[in-house]
Amino acid sequence: MDRRETPVADWGRQWYLESECSLEAFVNLLRDDGSPLHYACDVRQRIPVYDCAALEGVLHDTPQRAQLQAEWAHVLRDGAGVLVLERAYANTRPVDDATAVFESIIRAEREQGTSGADHFAKAGANDRIWNAQQKLCLEAPAVFVDYFANLPLMAVCEAWLGPCYQMTSQVNVVRPGGAAQEAHRDYHLGFQTIEEAQRFPAHVHRVSAFLTLQGAVAHSDMPVESGPTKLLPYSQRYAEGYLAWRRADFRAYFEAHCVQLPLARGDALFFNPALFHAAGANRTAGVQRMANLLQVSSAMGRAMEALDRTSMCEAVYPVLRERRRNGLGDAVDLATAAVIASCAEGYPFPTNLDRDPPMGGLAPESQQALMQRALREDWEPGRFAEALRVQGARRDPASARR
Repeated sequence: MDRRETPVADWGRQWYLESECSLEAFVNLLRDDGSPLHYACDVRQRIPVYDCAALEGVLHDTPQRAQLQAEWAHVLRDGAGVLVLERAYANTRPVDDATAVFESIIRAEREQGTSGADHFAKAGANDRIWNAQQKLCLEAPAVFVDYFANLPLMAVCEAWLGPCYQMTSQVNVVRPGGAAQEAHRDYHLGFQTIEEAQRFPAHVHRVSAFLTLQGAVAHSDMPVESGPTKLLPYSQRYAEGYLAWRRADFRAYFEAHCVQLPLARGDALFFNPALFHAAGANRTAGVQRMANLLQVSSAMGRAMEALDRTSMCEAVYPVLRERRRNGLGDAVDLATAAVIASCAEGYPFPTNLDRDPPMGGLAPESQQALMQRALREDWEPGRFAEALRVQGARRDPASARR
């Protein structure tokens, strides 16, 4: 048969549904692939461990570094989906200096009455610093320079994302008694509701994991009882996982089979954002478990042109409002949605999560969602313009200095 005549169905499913996720198919993908690891110093609970101090010569040799990065990319894509970099900071002074800055920021934010909520755990005993990357840089530039002048971190980021990646970070402190997170996947599709994630075609579910890399630098020793990240090796292989992770049967399997590795101060953990994972509960009496959570983004997740979408939204809103008032039926609603998609920002990130937190969900309200709400509630154009201005101020990193 001519390839052009092959039914689309033969090329694979185009849409995933949560109701069609199969725990049996998921479990069948969790087997070790048996690939040789030439640079790992150990494999613990099926997770490769690399001693960065021992790999210093490799990291400084361009051809050898490329081979190491190829191994890391394989581990993250097809292997366990997670790796540990022991002694990523062989000298922990930069970590300790950054810890002191982070602790001062936490104290200051508490005094101001602000508290960073967690995406996947209830607020309470945990502390979180949103936008820790910028805060550390502006508060202590020399500490920032020492902290990120780190070859292992750069090498693993480039192994997964290539050059020109964009680094962001959030500090998480889980104090004694701090609750665990629920199993989840991460940004991008992991931060969508089930209904929204189902709207993305299957190939986008596969590509989402290649747009970010998740990491954590240990700022304290983390024995297992302190709750280091719970991980399910190889779970990134399940294509439908961005829909499956909320299901009770998948979460029960995760809790029964996940593993945790202790980390020492200065160690780092990196994993594919599609890996099923969750921060553990701190069951100790005195360990303040602190990690700097690194979320590293591909350079290619950006538009080519910068548009003033706020002005565009203000311009078309009165027209849409008037036509919606005069229109009838779903066709008008779909046409309105098409116009909104062409002018308003549909993605709620990046934003300043201090001022624009994910209240009541995984993400803040997007510009498109705001516009849709204004039309549903028939706001006057002036009210909508003011709401756009307020939303933009919350999202603008420069507005905090004004």
